[in-house]
Amino acid sequence: MELPAYFISDAHLGIDPPGAVPDREQMFVRLLSSWKGKASHVVVVGDLFEFWYEYNYYIASAHFDLYRAFAELVESGVEVHVLQGNHDFAYGDFFPKHLGVPVHKSLILEIQGKRVFFTHGDGVPKSDSGYRIMRKILDLPLNRFLFKQIHPDWGMGIARFVGRNSRKCGEHRVVRIDEYLEWGDRMLKKEHCDYCIHGHHHHAGIWNTPNGVVASPGEFIKNPAILCMENGGLKLVSL
Repeated sequence: MELPAYFISDAHLGIDPPGAVPDREQMFVRLLSSWKGKASHVVVVGDLFEFWYEYNYYIASAHFDLYRAFAELVESGVEVHVLQGNHDFAYGDFFPKHLGVPVHKSLILEIQGKRVFFTHGDGVPKSDSGYRIMRKILDLPLNRFLFKQIHPDWGMGIARFVGRNSRKCGEHRVVRIDEYLEWGDRMLKKEHCDYCIHGHHHHAGIWNTPNGVVASPGEFIKNPAILCMENGGLKLVSL
């Protein structure tokens, strides 16, 4: 029997918003450690961090235990992948080069006889049109270069300030799950996949669509949950 696979999303590590589970980064680390040698795949489906940016000689030291947990998971034989989210799209080569964890915008894997499509899911709703434009601006090579000239501590402070305010603005936004399901169903057909796994909207669920199954692990902030894949089937697990 094949080992299970685990999918997790939207931890937004680096902040502790009201109502967040206490010590959740250490909880996340313990979860990764519990899968050493006991899983075939672990996929983080975006927004692992509230903010991520790599300088040439600086990596955020607050997450050292997390880095070590990823490296040990890979060393135990587990295939680990991280996807870019809308909060942590500015990865460099630290994760693949030093931890053995490749980073992707989207990803297709063959797991337990199923073809699985992964992406974070940002930019899907029609209401995200402004975000799509802003994301392209932020990701321009010139803007990435200019941000790198800021002292890391200042850069992190700016990012957290912007993140707090954007989070307040989004607290009352209505999530249209139907938009994600329609999009997910199109992706299933386009990529010839059985499952479409995404995050972003923080709602955990497994939904049947005409072309397959669309699922989200939810979030790892206030109501931590994961998706577990065993014997070709998906199930949600609350932690």
